[in-house]
Amino acid sequence: MKTDPERFILDNTSVLSPPHVPEIRLRLASEAHDLWLKTEEELEEIGLPPPFWAFAWAGGQGLARYVLDHPATVRGCSVLDFASGSGLVAIAAKLAGAAEVVAADIDPLSQTAIRLNAALNGVRIDHRGDDLIGQDLGWDVVLAGDVFYDRTFALALIPWFSRLAGRGATVLVGDPGRSYCPREQMHSLVTYEVPVTRALEDSEIKRTTVWRFLPDPAS
Repeated sequence: MKTDPERFILDNTSVLSPPHVPEIRLRLASEAHDLWLKTEEELEEIGLPPPFWAFAWAGGQGLARYVLDHPATVRGCSVLDFASGSGLVAIAAKLAGAAEVVAADIDPLSQTAIRLNAALNGVRIDHRGDDLIGQDLGWDVVLAGDVFYDRTFALALIPWFSRLAGRGATVLVGDPGRSYCPREQMHSLVTYEVPVTRALEDSEIKRTTVWRFLPDPAS
């Protein structure tokens, strides 16, 4: 990778607090379109995805808020934050008392962003950059913010989350009404009104629900 990940992130983000989770500080894009275009121009040749790590998405903000307000959900537990992006939810879990937290994201820039953001908040977060879908490493809690935006991705996640829930893991999903969210397979825990950037969403407030995944009755 020719571009230095840490330098790229430091040069193109500011330290901000997500509006729904003001306790946490992250390196985020202040100008969404500018960073998106810059990422495409500078990093497209090496095949990196769009900079999802540079934004506090509604599902992640809602899930992080829930974890901070209900620390017993993760306290003393081993936690996986799947598709972690900026590491927002992983950081919330660690601040809430999780024993160990793994932030998983296949974007190499996300790994650097998570490390920088964890340091900003004085916590230690482990990272996995491989594809964990279908794996079960014994996590007590699995957290996933805003992951049901793509049909193919959703079809891979749903049976995996069902199996994890079936063997006793707590699987929590933060979702702001994405098209492929399997609401019939989950139990609603709480709903928030989450402020977001209009540059990325269709409104300035996204109604975001935290769901608990239910085991598949057939499993």
